[in-house]
Amino acid sequence: MLWPRTVWLLLMAASLSVAADDKKAVNPDNTKVNTRDRNEAAPTADRQKMNPADRELTRKIRSAVMDDKSLSTYAHNVKIISQDGMVTLKGPVRSDEEKKTIEAKAAEIAGSGNVKNQMSVAPPKDGK
Repeated sequence: MLWPRTVWLLLMAASLSVAADDKKAVNPDNTKVNTRDRNEAAPTADRQKMNPADRELTRKIRSAVMDDKSLSTYAHNVKIISQDGMVTLKGPVRSDEEKKTIEAKAAEIAGSGNVKNQMSVAPPKDGK
């Protein structure tokens, strides 16, 4: 009766091996972005000001972005960082049009000249 147990153990070992190979295959390289954000002066989400005015500014911009259903999931997930009324937008979007749309929404809420656009256009997946 050990045979079924042995087969089960072999199948489990094979599936773990396949899972390990899958993890090796997907290894995004965002080293350049991470290096940019290591600078202490660079605005990052963890350095978001927690004063009520900046929180409310970020909330309004996030709400405007999320309400626009024409934007991609990438665009809905951009980082919106407010520091003393200045807004920085970071992260990938799917097109230059999305970059402009999000920047316009932020400028409408934060005021012209109070938005830094550091978003990038993500390359299409699988060449699509």
